[in-house]
Formats: sequence, structure tokens, C-alpha cells
Amino acid sequence: MIPALNELSDVQSLYLEFIEALKSEGFRGDLCPDYASRTVLATDNSIYQVLPQAVVYPRDSSDLQCVARLADEPRFHGVVLSARGGGTGTNGQSLTDGLVVDLSRHMNGILEINVEERWARVQTGVVKDQLNRALKPHGLFFAPDLSTSNRATIGGMINTDASGQGSCLYGKTRDHVLELDTVLLGGHLWKSAPIDRATLEGICHGDSRVADVHREVDRIAREQAELIEAKFPKLNRCLTGYDLAHIYDDAGRFDLNSVLCGSEGTLGFIAEAKLNLVPIPKCAALVNVQYDQFQDALADATDLMRAGPTSIETVDSRVLQLAMEDIVWHKVSEYFPQGERAIRGINLVEFTADSEDKLDAALQNFCSLLDKASGQAGKSFAYSIARGHAEIGKIWAMRKRAVGLLGNASGEERPIPFVEDTAVPPENLADFIREFREVLDSAGMSYGMFGHVDAGVLHVRPAIDMKDPQQAEKIRPITEQVVELTRKYGGLLWGEHGKGVRSEFAPEFFGELYPELQKIKAAFDHRNQLNPGKIATPGENSQLLKIDEVTTRGELDRQIPVQVWEGYSEAVYCNGNGACFNWDPDDAMCPSYKGTRNRLNSPKGRASLVREWLRLLGERGVDPVQQSNLVREQSFITSLPGRIKNTLAKKRGEYDFSHEINESMQACLACKSCVGQCPIKVNVPEFRSQFLELYYGRYLRPMKDYLVGSLEFLLPALSRVPQLYNWPLRLPAVRWALARLGGLVDNPQLSRKSLQQLCNKAGMPVATPQAIASLGPLQRRRAVIIVQDAFTSYFEAELVLDVMRLLRKLDFVPFLAPFKPNGKPLHVHGFLAQFERAAIDNAAMLNLFAAENLPLVGIDPSMTLTYRSEYKKLMGNKAPPVQLLQEWLAENHQQLQEQAGRFGGGQFQMLPHCTERTNATASMADWKQVFSALGQELQIAELGCCGMAGTYGHEAANREDSERIYRQSWGPAVATATNRQNLVATGYSCRCQISRLEGEKVRHPLQALLAQLRDGA
Repeated sequence: MIPALNELSDVQSLYLEFIEALKSEGFRGDLCPDYASRTVLATDNSIYQVLPQAVVYPRDSSDLQCVARLADEPRFHGVVLSARGGGTGTNGQSLTDGLVVDLSRHMNGILEINVEERWARVQTGVVKDQLNRALKPHGLFFAPDLSTSNRATIGGMINTDASGQGSCLYGKTRDHVLELDTVLLGGHLWKSAPIDRATLEGICHGDSRVADVHREVDRIAREQAELIEAKFPKLNRCLTGYDLAHIYDDAGRFDLNSVLCGSEGTLGFIAEAKLNLVPIPKCAALVNVQYDQFQDALADATDLMRAGPTSIETVDSRVLQLAMEDIVWHKVSEYFPQGERAIRGINLVEFTADSEDKLDAALQNFCSLLDKASGQAGKSFAYSIARGHAEIGKIWAMRKRAVGLLGNASGEERPIPFVEDTAVPPENLADFIREFREVLDSAGMSYGMFGHVDAGVLHVRPAIDMKDPQQAEKIRPITEQVVELTRKYGGLLWGEHGKGVRSEFAPEFFGELYPELQKIKAAFDHRNQLNPGKIATPGENSQLLKIDEVTTRGELDRQIPVQVWEGYSEAVYCNGNGACFNWDPDDAMCPSYKGTRNRLNSPKGRASLVREWLRLLGERGVDPVQQSNLVREQSFITSLPGRIKNTLAKKRGEYDFSHEINESMQACLACKSCVGQCPIKVNVPEFRSQFLELYYGRYLRPMKDYLVGSLEFLLPALSRVPQLYNWPLRLPAVRWALARLGGLVDNPQLSRKSLQQLCNKAGMPVATPQAIASLGPLQRRRAVIIVQDAFTSYFEAELVLDVMRLLRKLDFVPFLAPFKPNGKPLHVHGFLAQFERAAIDNAAMLNLFAAENLPLVGIDPSMTLTYRSEYKKLMGNKAPPVQLLQEWLAENHQQLQEQAGRFGGGQFQMLPHCTERTNATASMADWKQVFSALGQELQIAELGCCGMAGTYGHEAANREDSERIYRQSWGPAVATATNRQNLVATGYSCRCQISRLEGEKVRHPLQALLAQLRDGA
């Protein structure tokens, strides 16, 4: 039995007093001093881990003012604050040991869009892609394009002065900031925009923090103009963090926003922004230029820029290889054909234009240059062209995943960010990178590279195992050598991703200008309360952070024993890239985060909690892998007194960190979208089941777990007399009791006639050794065995029969495998010993059929995919090879084409199961191939999760969140369908959710095909 984890790092009394004061002052947002919230926000996408005292989520600007006003009171001068947005920083920008002020949960509204004047006003918790989704119908977009655009907030972009792909044309974030509403210490809300001299002088005559700030910044701009001109490099990625070079704009106006943009929360809280918008290019094409060597791609970029493209991005062979193993590859593989000549470097060259004629002319000119140079040393050997925003978007999506993909490299040494956004003049880039590679090669490091060669920015991530102290010590010497290289080639260490912990190199770079930065910091925050240790200090009495003096994740991870680290590999490699914070409701990952906006309820959040849980257990000498074996061996009866005692203690309020983790795990839908879509392949359902097994080895389980876990074993008996199950469920008293005592709601009805009865009547055979042995050669070639699952067989028996009917009419010979529990519900709820027994028993039967070389096919995607994930982890290659329906049918498309004449034409829209869409992505194309072979048109909707996910939506505690998730994506898709009769859904739980919330029945795709058979066919 694992121990209670109740001796943790307590919140300092000053911060508890501050939180209580916020309550008294009417703060309306969320106040979270709990250890789980602190743990999850202790990391970002950097190598660092800093435990904050608490997290606050302001609801609006008034809440921000409340925070800043209280922090300015003498009693709270010791409180330090750090603003946080998407949490995707690579240099610890938002990490703090004080109070995190997270603007992403509530302050995420798009306030106004002015199409005629091309601007938008937003709260700074708005995500970039969220804004561009709203702007798209107007033909406009917010230009800076980040790889993290689906989760990066506008506030985070402003605070790091973010740029990204296309910056040579569109510039950086500050180039599109028109106005900022910033809350300063003391609570003053200041609106800043470019102002003329008279207005500036009027402000400077005041006696306030605002006046002090304007006077100081103006003085520096005027008195240090020559030094600023000499110090600031003339780069596309000009210096971020108190940008003195742009205090006065081209029109001679004073612009405080040049200082606020890139300030990383060290000067104030940016609450709202008015942003410039630009037209979406009408026409676009992307030329994918391929090279023998990555260095050739870098060197050639300078020549390619002469053709005037919109942007040039580069990718090395390591990133490309990882992309080939990723969910994204099937969408882009046609543009990167794998022949005898290996692709070791790629330049992605984009052209945009207002007309197809202009685009064609630019492409013709560019491609003629490529053709002339082809075959020359150091030049490309091939290229492909993608046209249109949709196709180009697929390739950019692959490029955007490069950061995360590098983190999925095998082994313990993984590419990490610490010198990964250097910028040099583009003409120097090839030589700079050559020397950069020499530094890494001499240190014996592997690495991955990608970036914006047109802007002279390349992202280089050396592979280091930060758990190894000797490897971690390489951070400083490598960084210092890279700093020297950037100086040599006229560049910057911080070209794109902000300074953060790397601010320690600012004094050396700025030289005599650094004291001026300190004066700006002092004018805004002379006590150093706002994100201290970054960009600049307000004086000599405080110090900047140092890259090797801030706690790293590796330092804490090395406290987890090796065997435990390996036993929980699905959790521990999360690098904080934040892909699971994807804003898009039509993207499957992560429904529990989208439904709650709570970062604890995300794969990154849950992985962080489990890593800390493992570390705390390790501190106490507890091995959870060993404890799991003990739990499986212990008797239910003999362990009951201890579990009752611990549960009573829990009800009395006795603290255990495991309770906070359990709360997060209970919110998980176990949809497995994280497994398919996380570039690191974090597998929450797997480590969730491991945690639940141990948690309920200490505490009593709720009744619902036993009901759900036993369902597959009870259904065969219940189905014999379905009325005894169905009739009580119609009674209000029974439904009330099930909800209150059993924790289950909206329970589905068993099929009125059992599958066995239906099959007997229809003459559908059951798979037995004798039946298989009696098959002739032709029948054997066309035989297929339908593997039952509990949900379709007992709640949708007609569907299973319809599938077999259709297969028979298509001239196949379908057999129904005898029913055995699949075990997935057991696994989901952490009954791992029971799951193992059920899986071994089921696999033994199915493998007998597989040994006959007969295809095994499942109907429900979620249950079927269990065979290639949970079963495979348990038994390796002995897992039965069960295919999805569409995979097997696509393999037999020629036989389908022969039957196409028997079908009437039809148009259908498919609503795919999220597990199927993310874990068997290629099978989406199989569905299209199947429908096309039978003369049907099929569109596949891009949707998130339906919110049901097996029994998740039937649990009373999840009912509200389940519907909220449905209304975000599936609800609008169903409501706007032009013909609901032509909607089809592949998942049982999805069809069940639509029936529950819409009162309509949606068919399975094969039922729709069956209905298309002409009479008499």
C-alpha cells in the first residue's frame, strides 16, 4: 500500500495572506494555492522547474488591478509576481517561485474586430489561432506565425515579441501592436500607443509612476541615441526585451509599446491589445526543395532569397525522419518521395500573390533557377510544389511539429532548448551553423535543426540527458561558446524566444547600455517584484538569474529510481511543449482540457503530476512498480479494513497529494487522443490506470467502478432477458438510485433481441474450429471473422447483424467470433490484474482464429484499437491482429468495386471517433476508399471529441462536462448538417451521445452502405 503524501513544500505565510487579501478585496477569479496547481505551473517548455507559491487566474482587468494594487502595499512588498499565458516558453520566462498570474483561463475574449480599419481588440489570453479563426471570414489575419500558434496566447507573443515563419515579410509581434492596456504596480491601468511630442510632454509633467516611466524612457532614447544605434544589431530579429532602438517610430512618435513588447512580464501585466491585421494572401504555393546535405540547404538559402519568396524555412534529416513516424506524415508524404537518393535537408520556400497569374510567374522564375542549378555541387536535386492554403497548411503543420518531434527521439538523451534561437545575418548563417555544429560535434552531442533561414534564425536542439549530472554540466560551456559565435558573426543569442533565464548574458551584450535598461526596470518596478531576475534588475542590489543556478527538471527527475522511470515511461518524457493545450475545439486533443480550461486536466498537467508523485514516493523509499505487484497479490477482504480506515481519514479532510492527482485523473476521458497527437506520445490512459490501481489499493473505490468494470461479464446473462434490465431503467426511482449510489446516468438500453437470436434467425454462422475447417478454398479466401465488443453486441445488436448482412451481400463469408470480454473498461478504471486475465483469455481464443490465417475485424474503433495498444503492451507480438473494419475493407477494394453496380449513389458525412482519428489516422483515407469503391461520396468531418468516451459521459460527476465538450464541436456539426439522414458515425459512444443530446439516431457507415443496396441486389 502506498503511503499518504502529506509532507510537501508548504505555501509561505506571506502568500497565503496575500490570497486572503485578494478574497477580501473582491477578486473574482480563481485562487489556487494547492500543490497540484503549483506543480503543473512549475514547468514550461524549457529545461527548468521552479515551484511557485500559488497560481491566480484573474477574470478581467479589474482582477489584475486588484493583484497589482495589493502587491504595491508595504505589507506585500515581498510578494513577487509572474504573468503567464500559454506556458510554451523555452527559457523559463514565466517560471517563478512567487505567484503565477495566469491570464489564459478567463481573459480570452475577442472584444472587437474592425474590418474596415483592419484591427482587432483582444484580451491577452486569446490564442493566436483562435483570433485568426474569427478573422478568416473577413479575409484578414494576425500575421506573426508561430509553431505554437494553436496554444500561444497574444499576451505571451507580446511579452516575448514573438515572430516566426514569414517574419521577413510580416515582421514581429511589436510591428502589429497598435495599443496596449497594461496594469502597472499600484493598480493603474495605462493605455499606451504611439504619441506625438506634445502629448508626451503632457504625460511627463505628471507626478506618478506613469510619468516616471515616460520621462525615463524618453531620456534614454534621446541621450543614448548614438550608443543604441551602435549596439543594436540590424537584424530582422532585432533585440527583444526593452527595445530601445524603436522607442521612436518612423513618424517620430514616442511608442512605449516598443519597451513593453518583449518585456516578459517584468514591467506590468498586459491585459488587452489592439492589433493590426493584414489581408490573407489570395494565392499561395510552397516549393519543397530537397538536398543531399543539410549544410547545402543552409548555404543555398541566400541564393533562393533572391527570387523574393514570402518565407524560407529549413528542416534537417533528423526532424524529417521523426515526422515520418508521426501522425502528420500521411498528409504530406507525397511531397517528399523516398527514392534511392536520401533527403538530408529541405528548404520550404513559400510564394504568395494576389492572383494565380502572378503566382505562376513567380513559380516559373523560381523553378527555372532550381532547374538550372540542379546537378551542381551543393544545390538541390529535386523539388515538389504544393498549391493552395489547404495543401500548404499540411506541410506547415509538419514543420510546426518539429519542436515536439525532436523531443520524441528515442533514448534518454533528448534534444532540449537552451541555445536554440540564435540569430545572425542570413548571409552569415551557413558559416555560423558550420561552427555551431563543430562545437556540438566536439562535445559528442547529437542534435536536430530547423528554422527560419530567410531571417538568419535556426533552432538547434542538442540532445542531453538532464538526469545525468555530467551531461547537465555541459549547458554552460556550450552556451558560452555559442554566445561567442553569435558575437563573431554579428548576431544574437536570443533571436526569437525571449531571454528568460538566459538574461544573465544581457550585461555583457549591452555593455554600457545595460544600466539604462536597469533604469527602465526601476521606473516600472523599483522593488523588483515583477518576474525578477529576467531582462534587467532595477539596481545593483538584485541579480539576474543564471542558467546553471535555476533548478532544472533533470535535477528533480534524477530522484526517480531508474526502474520506476522506465515503468512509467508514458508519463515521464513530457517536455512541456503544450500541444495538448490546442485551442481548436475541432481538434481531438485534449477534450478534458477544452471542457474545463484547467491545465491540471491536460496530458501535460497529468504527466507533471505523476512525475512529482513518483519523485515524492522515491523520497520515501517507495517503489510504485513493486507496490503494483503487491496490490495485485493482496486479498480484497484482508486489505478492506485498511482501505476503510484511509477513506474515513480522507472524508475527515486529512491531506494526501494523491487526492489531487486522482481528481485530475477522474476528469480524463481516456480517449487516447494524446497518444496519437502528442509529439512525445504521452499516454495518459496508460499511466492513469497505473495510478488508479495504486490509489485504490489505499482507498475504497466508488461503486461505479465495479459496475463499469463488471459490465462485460454481466451482459451475456442480462441479454437473455433484456426486459429485466431495461424496464427498471425507465423508473425514476431506479435512475435516481443509480445516479446517487452507483454514480451512473442515462444508461443505455439493451437490444430487445439478443445478437445470438438475430444471427440464428438470419443464418449467420458463429466462428468455431469445425466451421472454419469446413470452408472450401474459395470460401476461405473470402472469410472474415467479426470480433465482438460488448457495446455493439449488446446495445446495438442490429448493427452487428447489419455489418454481417452487408459483408455477405458483398460476397464475403462473415463469421461471428464467440463473445469474450475485451477488458478495456477494466483497464480504464485501473483494474489491471483483472484486465490482464481477461485479455489473455480473449487473446488465446482470437489467436486460434488468427492461426488459420483468417482476418479478424472489429466494429467499434475504441475497443478494436485496444488490441494494438493495451494488448500489445501486455503481450507484445502475441496480441491478436484485429483490424478496423475500414482497414480490412480497403485491402479488398477490388472486390468492392466489382459490387459497385448494385449500389445507388449517395453522399455522406462521417463523424469519426476521436480515438480512431488520432491513433489510426491513415484509416480515415480507408473509409473514403471503401465508399468510393462502392460508388459513394464521403466527406470526413474534422471534429474533436463527442464527450462520451465509453462510459465517461455516463458517470454522474462528468455529465455536465460531457455535454459541454459535445457542444464545442460535435453539436454544431450535427446542427448544421444539411441532411442529418446522411450523417454516419463510427463510434458506439458517439452515436450514443448524439442520441442522448439530440434525440436522433445516427447510423454506422456500414449501415448507410447497406441501405444503398438497390432492391433485389
